[in-house]
Amino acid sequence: MPQLLDDDGVRRALRDLPGWERDGDALTRTAALPTFPAAIAVVDEVAALAERADHHPDIDIRWRTLTFRCSTHSAGGITDLDVRLAASISAVLHNAQPVTQ
Repeated sequence: MPQLLDDDGVRRALRDLPGWERDGDALTRTAALPTFPAAIAVVDEVAALAERADHHPDIDIRWRTLTFRCSTHSAGGITDLDVRLAASISAVLHNAQPVTQ
């Protein structure tokens, strides 16, 4: 089972994850894409990488705005799996050129 990061570990991880923040036991990021189809394309790409990693974010879709929430539910909080997933999502968003990051 993945090990939970302590508060210092989460703070260090967030330094390398621009646009992400801690919300309780999860890392979160919201991004607005230029169109609804562009937002869904990002969701599709994140879904594929999450399947490959066997670690899945919670995703909230509101028209063209996406909110990602990464937490390792089985461990009860934020682990290195979430940090890696957040970095992968950031790369997808960077390539999609969101309106806001």
